[in-house]
Amino acid sequence: QLYSSSLDGTIKLWDFMDGIPIKTFTVGSKLLALYTLAGAEDSVFVVIPKQGERDTFQLVSVKLTKGTGQDLEAKELSVVLDGVGASVKHIAFGREGTYVVSVKDVNLQVYFFKRKLLNRFSLSTMKTKGGDNHFSCVVCHPTEDCIATGHADGKIRLWRNFHHKKEYTYSTLHWHHDIVMDLAFSMEGTRLLSGGVESVVVQWHNESSCQKDFLPRLGSPIEYISMSSDGALCCTLHTDNRITIINSNLRFSRSIQGLIKSRDVKTGLVVDPRTKALVLNGEPGHLQFYSLQSDQQLFSLDIVQRQYIHQAGLTQSDLVKVAFSAQGTWLATVEESEEVTDPELQLKLWCYNEQTQSFELNTRINTPHDNHITDMCFRDMDELGDDGLLLVTAGRDCVFKVWVMVEDTDPEAQQSVSWSCDFVGSYHNYQATNCCFSEDGSLLAVSFEETVTLWDSLTWDLKCTFCHPPGNIRNICFGRLTCSKYLIGATDYGFLCCWNLLTCALEWSAHLNVVVLQPDPLSEHIAAVSWLSKESSLFVFKPNEPRPLYIQRNLCKEKILLAAFVPRDEPETISSEKYRWLRKSQLFFLSDTQELMTLSMRSLEERLTPSSKQLAVEESLPVTPFSLLLGKHRRQAQEDTDLGKPVVHNKQEQASPAVKELLHTPAHVLPSASFLCTIFINSLLISKEKKSAEEVADEVEMESEKAEDDSDEEDVTAMEQEETSHMELLGETCKLSKSQEKELRKIRKMDYSWISAF
Repeated sequence: QLYSSSLDGTIKLWDFMDGIPIKTFTVGSKLLALYTLAGAEDSVFVVIPKQGERDTFQLVSVKLTKGTGQDLEAKELSVVLDGVGASVKHIAFGREGTYVVSVKDVNLQVYFFKRKLLNRFSLSTMKTKGGDNHFSCVVCHPTEDCIATGHADGKIRLWRNFHHKKEYTYSTLHWHHDIVMDLAFSMEGTRLLSGGVESVVVQWHNESSCQKDFLPRLGSPIEYISMSSDGALCCTLHTDNRITIINSNLRFSRSIQGLIKSRDVKTGLVVDPRTKALVLNGEPGHLQFYSLQSDQQLFSLDIVQRQYIHQAGLTQSDLVKVAFSAQGTWLATVEESEEVTDPELQLKLWCYNEQTQSFELNTRINTPHDNHITDMCFRDMDELGDDGLLLVTAGRDCVFKVWVMVEDTDPEAQQSVSWSCDFVGSYHNYQATNCCFSEDGSLLAVSFEETVTLWDSLTWDLKCTFCHPPGNIRNICFGRLTCSKYLIGATDYGFLCCWNLLTCALEWSAHLNVVVLQPDPLSEHIAAVSWLSKESSLFVFKPNEPRPLYIQRNLCKEKILLAAFVPRDEPETISSEKYRWLRKSQLFFLSDTQELMTLSMRSLEERLTPSSKQLAVEESLPVTPFSLLLGKHRRQAQEDTDLGKPVVHNKQEQASPAVKELLHTPAHVLPSASFLCTIFINSLLISKEKKSAEEVADEVEMESEKAEDDSDEEDVTAMEQEETSHMELLGETCKLSKSQEKELRKIRKMDYSWISAF
């Protein structure tokens, strides 16, 4: 049986086969963790907040009510332990469920169910040799009375004889230099696995510090460790959203990785013009290129090119800004140290190499600005060629700088061109916060605190300024296509402004707390995400119309920090006028919890297909006879198509996503049969073909003349034989059509007796 709990205070019992909840039990309190014991099918254990006390939690036994209905209320609750930790790693059940252990801060509690005995232990009263004794995790031995606890100072303690308050003993294992994130015993209990921020799995044998094995370089800190029921595999969950599967002999098996979760997405959401992949922070010091179609990482580019050390207090460099040229041939990155007052800055320009299919470092500029770089952007003007390509960076040192390509005069240089500073601009010693180019590249907009300045990109003359106090400018962007004469800006005081570049006046403004302002590169639409009353809302508009085209209130409870329009391979056909703005591009959001979301107009049936693609069996798996047969059929069909042979399609064959889902998805990850049944049956139905009006009229006429056809069948047959004999005399064979036969029948039935009068 599978149970699940949620923060809304409900416990659900699920059906494995159908994938639907059988029973829903309402507890009436926020549920933070759920535990079940083998053999105790009528009760579960949950962690709930203690009423009237903040940050205090209880472990409660919940009696599951028996009833005929699906929605039931769980009324019988009994407190087992008070003052427990809220994490699932802070509670563990002992051998055969005879006792439960809870750790919090420096306190350990053991409750024995049958004896109803509670023993408490505190490390604050024990004589320990320095270090941070706070508990971080706990796990119980599967066959013996032994408790293993992890601590913030990297130590592991093995507790025994804890049935007595004073006669308990514990031994210490120590290898981790920082907090022990999780522990797990093997099924026999002969091995103990531990993991932490070092990205190393440590395997301890027979509870001895002398006998241990290591699996290093797993990429990121280990958050959770889990053992399979048969003990053949071990699974680790990492802080970067990756799952690693390890064999029982501590050998790497495979890794399951989608979007890498970094510590902080400082680069924003950027789209690679070449691959249309999302580009953002990945591993420390790396850029990840994430494919939205395949839900996998295309590749990772090492920008900082330094080994990252997972240790608190160290000053290390990280990637903070990234920008692509319009064609994706140039990449600009900014890396800086974590120093707040005097950061070390590096601006790097990367050129894409078609032969190696990767970016190569072209120019490294140390200290491009005297303070943090706040924004940067490329200008691409096709009519000027390479002379039209330049880069603008804005910084807190109150200036913006223009970087251009120049010929490299160094004979030992491997590249023919490099980048250097061409112009430095400022405005009243204000900090430069944002910069962007107009669609044709003729104007550069740079915001200096409360003011937006416009510069001629050829002469670098200041053209005009815009201001909408109070509040500093948070985001700016130019309109595109038919709205290219407008400039949009959002202030941190809650105003969205639109300025007309032809009249140099404010066109309209709206009171809206915009945190994200993102233009669509393929249309006039601009998406604005607001944050108000702890909810994010989406507004889509055109600059020439102050009224939004689309509004989505309560987009999500999390705060949306970043957004990006990703161009589609081909424009979609969208009938609804409300969602027409999604025809050429798809909008993606990234929340403060690093959840990637998007708006989709597809139905449930159509959305099943991408999941089958990402869960499809990999090509590296063994080939079966059926796959060989299917592959041969597909290759033959492809050869026929290449040779120009006509492809015959059966009317009953339909490209149904439901059928594709059943054929391409492994059975163990398919949704329930009841879930796919309706979609699958509907995909097999054949719509009745409608007949034309002429065909219907012909059928009616044929039915009305059926009786006459039967009576004249012999005469018609004789007539056909006679006509056929005449045709054969001419050396030809001719068959009359149905219309000609009807005309002959009408002529034969006519009365020609009146001719005898003449």
